[in-house]
Amino acid sequence: MTSKQRAYLKSLASTMEPIFQIGKASLTPEVTEAIAEAFHTHELFKVAVLKNCMDDPKEIAAILAERTQSQVVQVIGKKIILYKENKDNKKIFLPK
Repeated sequence: MTSKQRAYLKSLASTMEPIFQIGKASLTPEVTEAIAEAFHTHELFKVAVLKNCMDDPKEIAAILAERTQSQVVQVIGKKIILYKENKDNKKIFLPK
């Protein structure tokens, strides 16, 4: 992903609210599976890491990206932005 594409995705995500929250139990298999399922309907979304989660958001983002074959667009504080292209139902067209 180029920096121009990353900047474009950041701008799209800036107005979004997180659709998942990771709390005290951290990254459970159920949360990972739910996030993987969400990529069937969303190409881009935010995940919030709650204050009671003791794990580092950057580590959580890397693990999520690996397990869901997605890309980490950005991690700001306790917010993670993930992107995965949907080949069947493409909604986001990245700049070249």
